[in-house]
This record gives sequence, structure tokens and C-alpha cells, in this order.
Amino acid sequence: MSRGVQVTPRAQHERWLGDPSAPTPQLAVFFREPVSRLRHGLSPFLLSERGLRSDRAAGERIVASGRRDAASAHGTLTLQGEPRSRLQNDSVETWSRSAYVQPVNEARLATLDEGARRPTVVIAGATGFIGSALAPRLCERYRLIGLSRSAGLQLAGVETVRQVDLFSRKNTEAALKGADIAVYLVHSMMPSARLVQAHFSDLDLLCADNFARAARSQGVRHIVYVSGLIPQQAELSEHLRSRLEVEHVLAGYGVPVTTLRAGIVVGAGGSSFQILSRLVHRLPMMVCPSWTGTKTQAVHLDGLLAVLEAVIDEAAPVTHTYDVAGTRSISYQELMSTMARVLNVRRLMLPVPFVTPRLSGLWVSMTTGAPMSLVAPLVESLRHEMVAREDNAVRHPAEQTIEVDAMLQGALHQQSEAASSAPKAFRGLRKRPGPPTVVSVQRMELPPGRDSVWAADEYLSWLPRGLGWLVPIRVVSVGEQVEFRVLQRGPVLLRLERRKTDDPEKRRVFRVLGGLLARQTERGRLEFREVLDGRTLLVGLHEFCPRLPWWIYRFTQAVFHAWVMKRFAKHLRRTPGLEA
Repeated sequence: MSRGVQVTPRAQHERWLGDPSAPTPQLAVFFREPVSRLRHGLSPFLLSERGLRSDRAAGERIVASGRRDAASAHGTLTLQGEPRSRLQNDSVETWSRSAYVQPVNEARLATLDEGARRPTVVIAGATGFIGSALAPRLCERYRLIGLSRSAGLQLAGVETVRQVDLFSRKNTEAALKGADIAVYLVHSMMPSARLVQAHFSDLDLLCADNFARAARSQGVRHIVYVSGLIPQQAELSEHLRSRLEVEHVLAGYGVPVTTLRAGIVVGAGGSSFQILSRLVHRLPMMVCPSWTGTKTQAVHLDGLLAVLEAVIDEAAPVTHTYDVAGTRSISYQELMSTMARVLNVRRLMLPVPFVTPRLSGLWVSMTTGAPMSLVAPLVESLRHEMVAREDNAVRHPAEQTIEVDAMLQGALHQQSEAASSAPKAFRGLRKRPGPPTVVSVQRMELPPGRDSVWAADEYLSWLPRGLGWLVPIRVVSVGEQVEFRVLQRGPVLLRLERRKTDDPEKRRVFRVLGGLLARQTERGRLEFREVLDGRTLLVGLHEFCPRLPWWIYRFTQAVFHAWVMKRFAKHLRRTPGLEA
């Protein structure tokens, strides 16, 4: 049977579409593209305003009827005088590439919509290296929704692209509406505002927490996450600890999570592959720090995509982790030598064991053009052996035989045919229209037995005490509003308003209403959130728009805010917890 024809199990027929054992075999036809674009792609059928019709020789007559609109069409096919097995014959498969096919009871057809016939997969990171390659492979069997920070995009194989801000819980919930399966291909190494006061791991943690909470509230039945190989040792780099943290938080809200821990993914457009190819292409002599001797296992993009497909197709998902990698272990120095051979260039490899990860990151960033915010965490992780656990490894059959040379050669060929060789991660974030905004996310330890509501109230009461020796700040509460004043009756520096949340024990959110130091915006907010089983507090200032001129703000108020957050974190560490 061709991949374009999907015949659902009997139990699923009965649940969705009624009794499938009608005397006359039937198929429901749902077109993936506007009917006008399929007019010449439905051979042997002819399209008419009333539906589809094709007359064949006696005994092979297929009659199709249905309705259409500007965007889509569906109908039923009745195969007359043929056994049920004939539905798998080429008479159906010849046009299955343009239509989604399921057995159906015609009486139930009118009550169903397109979303009910095909499971909906939401891909967070649909414009990225893996997401953009995954969508065309899924679009025949699933209704695809892509998530992106940018508006107005059209992506191959994706029915709808939704603009999303993963730092916003409310926005993330709207983005996951209607999802059956959610694929998480996101990292937050790149800045998301004019000024970012945050460690990349805290941004990762916040986005993943929003995604997992939203998945639970929207009834998502399966989350699929692509992570990196995790070495079996206690001391991990910040980058790998962050990946592991994201795994834990995604699985912390009751939705089954399948995690695919992949090695270096070789494919055109991948940031790791681009860094490797640019290093070898641009440097006649390769300086090889000690980390270039550590082992890794590369995986071809097609192999990872095949495993992703199989995981997404899983009918009864459970929380599980798989390692996805090729069969051969290879050092990074060997990988660079192989790339030089594929590029047909000669490169001198010079071992320099005393180069630190920081210097290595600067060298790689300057040579390749990749931003330091991307390179530094990756280089730090390269000191670990990134090798799959054989008892937990899963591989596509093609990965058993493909050599690293062939992987690199294929990726270089695809890259040469692409319109642009610069991956998205190298380009940075486009400037947003309007005044500049600020994102500040700080991680703190919650005292035992305390929650985010307590932490928010403690911040308001601590601020005048903790800063009274420097600035005579007073915090005045008027109903749901909170004002930060200079002295009791002085000017209002900042005005906040408490917002109601659906999980008040986990979050306390204040909306920024303005003041001498802030402009009022629709989404400006201060948030206190507990994560990781209540052990950790994230204090986030989001979409904050300062009133001061930017360069004055950047070197005064912004610096002061970061200092205040550090002092508050120190205060929390010294605060005793509640008795058990």
C-alpha cells in the first residue's frame, strides 16, 4: 500500500466513522490542497462542480461524489463489483498522493470536520533545521500546525502557521489549541528582545514549562522532544544540564513525553554542520584543542526524521527516552579530517592542549560567523563523550551502513543547491517594530515549604527593607494595584496590577501599568513562577518597555534591576523554610 493511503484500524473506524462493514466498500477522500490546484492531478478522475467522477470498464466502475469549497473538498468513493481488497490496488493509489483516504460510513461523513479525520500535530520550531524537514514527511497523514515567532509565514507541508511567544503561558495555550501531538524543537540561545538579562538555560526552562503546562490544559496526548546525547557522568556542561532539565519539566505535567537524544545531526542547514564545514573551509591550519579528541556519534538528518516519524505514529505513547545516533564513534578531529577530505582540501591539524573552552568559543565564532551565544554552550559540551547507550539506542536501517563521508558529502551537495547557506541560528533576531523591550529571567532557590505566591509577597515587603539604605522606596497597595513610590507620597516609579491565573499556587503575575520608569504595554508583566517540583523560582520581567531613553536605561536602570534580583536571590537563600 502506498504511503498516501491510510486505512485506520477497525476500532478507530467504529469510534470515528461508524460501522465499516457496509455491503459496498467506501472511502472518504480529503484533499490536502485547494481543489483548483488538483484539477490536473487526480487522474483518472475528472473534476466537476458536483464532485469527482470516473467511468471505467465494467466491473471496475468507481463513482465519487461530494462537495467542495474554495479551500478543500471531500467526498466518498464507492467501488462497485469489486472485493474489499481491491481498495489497495493501483486504481486507488494512482491519485493517493493528492488525497487523504480513509474507509467511511457516508451517513457519518457530514458530521465530521477535517480536524477529526486527521490527527493534528503542532510543531514548535517548524521553521528550523529539523522542523522544516519534518513537515513534508508528515503532511500526508496529519494536519500540521507550525509555530514560529514570526508572523505571516508559509511553510511546505504545514496547513497553518501560528505566531507564538513561548515566554507567554496564555499565548502558548492558544498555539496548542486542537493539538493531538506536540513536537518540541525549540531552544532559547538566541536573544528574544533588545536586551536579555538571562542565562540561556533559564530561558529554556521557562519556555519548556509554558509548553508542558499548555499541553496539559489543551489535552495534548503526546509530546515529542529532540534533545542531545547525555553522557553517563555526574558533571555535565551547562548546555547538557539544560537539555536534561527541559526533559524533566516537559514530563512533569502528566503528558507522555518521548525524548530523542540525538548526536550531531548532519544535514544542510544544521548549525553544527555549518560550523564544522566553515571551520574546515576557511582555515588552512586547524588548531585542535583537547576537546577535539573526544568521541561523538553523528546521525544523518534523514535517519533522525525516520525515527521521529515512527515515534509520532505511536498509537499508545508512554514517557520514554531513546538515543539516536549512527553506529560509528568518531572524534571531532577525525570529523574535521573527514570534512577536509570531502571538500578535497588539505588541512594541517595542530594539537594545542592548553586552549580553554572560552578561547575555543571565540575562535570558532570569529571563524564561522556563528554568534557567541550559540557557540559557547556547544563548545563547552564538547569535552564530554557524546556516545549513545547501546541498550537504549534506536537507528533507522539506513544508518547501519551509511558512512560519515557519505553523510557529509550528501549534506554539502544539498547545501550547494540551497538558496542560502546561512542557517537561521546564525542570523540573529530581526528587530521588532516599536520601542525596544526587555526580557529578564532570574533563577532562585525557594525555601522549603514556600511557593511563588509567598515569594511575590516577600519581594514586595523586602524591597523597602533591602534597598532603604540606598533608595527610599515605599511599596503601597491599593486594591489589586501595587505602587513603588519615592517616600510615602512621592512620585510613582512603577505601577503594577495583580492578575488572576488558573494556577495561583504555581504563579503570581503582575501587569506593568506604567510609572516614571516604565511605559504601559499590553503584555508587559512581572512574574513569579515555581518550577521543577517547587524547588526553583523563576522571576521574569517580560515585554518591559522602559520610559527612559534607551542608552540611559541600558547603563542605569537595567544594571540596577539585575543587581536587585541578585540581592533578592541572596535573601531567599538565607530565609529559613517552613517546618515539615
